Amino acid sequence: MIQSEYTAPLSLYLFGRQVKHSLMSQNTLNKIELSAALSLASVYVLRMLGLFMVIPVIAVAAVSFEDYSPLLVGLAVGGYGLTQAILQIPFGVLSDKWGRKPVIFLGLTLFCIGSLIAGFADSMLMLTLGRILQGAGAIAGAIMALASDVTRESQRTKVMAIIGVSIGFSFYIALLVGPLLASSIGLQGIFLLTAALSLACFPLVQWGVNTRDAVESPSGDALPKLSQIGGLFKHPVLWRLNLTVLVVHMLITCFFVQIPLFLINLDMPLAQHYQVYSVVLFASVIVLVGFMYMSNHLPLGNTFRLALLLMAFGFFLLIVQAPSYWIICAAGILFFGGFNFLEAKMPALVSSLAPAGQKGSAMGVYASHQFFGAFLGGLVSGLMNTYYDVQTTFVICLVMIFLCTLITRGLAAAERIKRVTLMFAEKKDNKGINDISPITRQLKELPGVRDVIADPIDMAFYLKVDAKSFNLGQAQQVVYDNEQPLSK
Repeated sequence: MIQSEYTAPLSLYLFGRQVKHSLMSQNTLNKIELSAALSLASVYVLRMLGLFMVIPVIAVAAVSFEDYSPLLVGLAVGGYGLTQAILQIPFGVLSDKWGRKPVIFLGLTLFCIGSLIAGFADSMLMLTLGRILQGAGAIAGAIMALASDVTRESQRTKVMAIIGVSIGFSFYIALLVGPLLASSIGLQGIFLLTAALSLACFPLVQWGVNTRDAVESPSGDALPKLSQIGGLFKHPVLWRLNLTVLVVHMLITCFFVQIPLFLINLDMPLAQHYQVYSVVLFASVIVLVGFMYMSNHLPLGNTFRLALLLMAFGFFLLIVQAPSYWIICAAGILFFGGFNFLEAKMPALVSSLAPAGQKGSAMGVYASHQFFGAFLGGLVSGLMNTYYDVQTTFVICLVMIFLCTLITRGLAAAERIKRVTLMFAEKKDNKGINDISPITRQLKELPGVRDVIADPIDMAFYLKVDAKSFNLGQAQQVVYDNEQPLSK
């Protein structure tokens, strides 16, 4: 979830354009901003590696425990999502009260303790509890807010881009590295390594991010606000995206509960599983590029349904054909081809469609659905594997995809909107809403402005605009012309 002051969250599609723009720009990151970007990106990579490296491993390695059961395997794979979903928003809110770094340190401590519990676990139950505690370190919102605090508005998009790319690549690296590490140090060794990596994050946050000259970023667009959460559940389009991401992450968890077992049944050692994942990931990126091209020429709802159809074909192939090396590769390419597109596209839509000034809250609700989907995937696959066969699990997945296609029919109402945040150069004394309401009216009258929310505390203006007809310079001039009278 990458949040930017001027644009929607950066997907893989948008990242290429941002890099090109950044290279052409003469206004570059200073040392403090570059250090913060690299440090926080490293924290994300180390933490996500710890969460994801065990996903393609648990289903195979867990059979050595005496209390092994398919249900506990499912919960161990997706259990982190439950606590992530519950604590994602509260941790973001607490970072406003306690400070960014204290909340990040608390989250890293919980993550480390969970990793140690799982690493020294002598039963599946303890391993699952450790996995659930790992997810309690829900610090994504606090990290993004800290990144916003220590960067200038003009450079915030670049910093978020660096962090965003690190999140995406950490998942793919984990899929390739996890099986290799498991073959050498075992599942418990991975958890202990994860605990060590989480400890390495402390100096990165403490000394890599300089907060002495931190600016106050507008909290409404960076962090969730509890007062806004209820209304976002009723948003005519956002609820569709939230349920879609829940289903998509439920599906990927179900996928990784089964695929490693298929490969083991084909007499492929765990250490060689990376060969399958590397083929799948490389080919699925090519599919993603094609999807991104088509998304510029097809209605939004159609591209979503096409992506879901690809995921459905992946599951269908595993139902009608006996799993073999090439069948698993083909199914994985189809599944990840659709998954990658949805994973890249949906956060951008959530940010664009969120009411002005509520992007932080909308992204918090979206992330909670995302992680809860991972938990549901583990729970559903575990229950299905306990009482039914694998094919039944995949049939359930197909049913969920069908329901999801019905939900996405309402995405036709989604608009391609650009978000803009305007602030005064220096934060003024709070004189009440009457001081900035004239500016709000002037902004609303500008061509292309769809919505304006004014925050008298942060002295910030959150705009939703039509990118084709909106002129950023005009809006900045309105704020600049009114800045001096307010400071008197």
